[in-house]
Amino acid sequence: MEDTTLIIKTETAIKEREIHGFIFACTNKSQEECLTRMLFGTSRQYGAVAMRVKKGDILFLLNIDNDFLFGVFRATADARRNIEPKAWGGNYPYQVTVESLGDILPLASGGKLLKQMGIGRLSVLFPKGMTKLLDFYRPLNTEVKEWRKEILTGTGKIQPSILEPRNWELLGKVQKIKDIEEIPELQATTFWDFPRQNYGKNKKGNNKYAGVTPAELIWNLVWRYTEPGDLVVDPMCGSGTTLDVCNEEGRKAICYDVKPPEFRNDILQNDARQIPLFDNSVDLVFIDSPYGDNIKYNEHPANIGLISSETEEFYSELEEVITEAYRILKPGKVLGWLIGDQWVKKKATPVGFLLYSRLTKYFDTVDIVCVARRNQSSNTGIWANRARRFNFYLRGFKYLFILRKPVSGEKTEEPREISWTYYTRERKKPN
Repeated sequence: MEDTTLIIKTETAIKEREIHGFIFACTNKSQEECLTRMLFGTSRQYGAVAMRVKKGDILFLLNIDNDFLFGVFRATADARRNIEPKAWGGNYPYQVTVESLGDILPLASGGKLLKQMGIGRLSVLFPKGMTKLLDFYRPLNTEVKEWRKEILTGTGKIQPSILEPRNWELLGKVQKIKDIEEIPELQATTFWDFPRQNYGKNKKGNNKYAGVTPAELIWNLVWRYTEPGDLVVDPMCGSGTTLDVCNEEGRKAICYDVKPPEFRNDILQNDARQIPLFDNSVDLVFIDSPYGDNIKYNEHPANIGLISSETEEFYSELEEVITEAYRILKPGKVLGWLIGDQWVKKKATPVGFLLYSRLTKYFDTVDIVCVARRNQSSNTGIWANRARRFNFYLRGFKYLFILRKPVSGEKTEEPREISWTYYTRERKKPN
C-alpha cells in the first residue's frame, strides 16, 4: 500500500507542474552498479535525452538483456556530465542521480510494453503518457518483496509470471502514446535527409525564411562535436535556427547576421568577415552561406549573397570568412559549412568544390556529408518536367563540409600505414 501511495503522490505532482518521464537502459553487467550507486548514465548516442532530465522528473530503467523494466525512480538533481567520472569505467558520462519511490519493481517484458506504447530511449514522456506507464506499477504483489531484493543483488531467479502485475492482460489493448516528444537520432552515414525543417515541439528558426537551415542538421553537429556549456558561433545565422537549437541543447551561442531579421532581437548585426571575438575562444562554428546571388536575402551592401558565384570575387570574400572562423576556433575544434552548387542559364558552377579548395588551405577534413535538398522553389512537378524536357538537372543536395582546426596551428601531412583486408574469390572454370 505504501508504494501505491507514493505513485499516486507522484501523479499529483505531475499534474501540478510539468514533470517529464525518461527511459534509461542497462545490461545484466551494469544493472547492479546503477542500482547500488542510484545513478543512471548513458553515452553520447542518447546524451541529448539524458541531459533534458530535471530534478523531480520520473525515470525507468530497462535491462536490455532480460527485458525487465525497473521503476519507479525520481531524479534528485538535474542531469549533468560526469557526476561519477569512474562509474561504468567512464563509458557513460551523461548522468543523473535518482531515488526510488518505494520498492524497486521489475516489470517483465518491459521492452515489449514500451514498444507497444511507442516509447523509446529517445522519447521524452509528458504527463498524460507518463501516467499510463505508471499504471502498470500500481497493483503490487507484496508476497515477493524479499525476492525482489534478491533480484536487485543478482542472487534471485527470473520468474516473469510472478513479476507480471494483475493488469498485465491489458497489454494487448495498449495503444501508442501521443503525448511524447522524440529527440533526434545522431546520423550514422554521410547522407542526411530531413523531411522537415524543424524537430520537436519548440520552434527553431523560421521555415518561411529564405535559405533556412534544417534544425536537425545543426543538432547533429552540436551533439557530435560539443558538450553542454560549450560556445557555438554562427556568423550567418539568418532566422536564428542555430541559436534556438543551442538554447534547447544547453550550449552557449553567439549568432550574427549582416542584417538580422526584424522579428528577432537576439541576433547581433555583424559582417562575417570580421567577427568580434577573441582568438581560439569558440568550440564550434557553423556556417550556412550563400552559394551565389540566386537568393535575395536582403539589399545590405555587405551581403556576400549579392555576388555571383561565377566570379573569383565571391570565393575571395568567403575566404575572409574562412580565416575568421579559423582564428576564433580553438585548436582541435570543428567548423561545419553548408553550401550548394549552382546551375543557371545552361552553366553549372561547382560552388562546393571551389569553396572546399579554399577551406582545406586552413583546415583538416573530418568528413563530407551530402544533405538532401527539400522544399526549395524548384522542387515541383513543373520544374521536374522542365529538367527532363530540356536536358538539365535540378540541384538535389548540398554539401556539408566538416573540418577541424589543426591542433598544432599548422597542417602537417604525415604518411600513414594502413592494413587493408582483401578477400580473394576463386574463379569458376568455364565448362
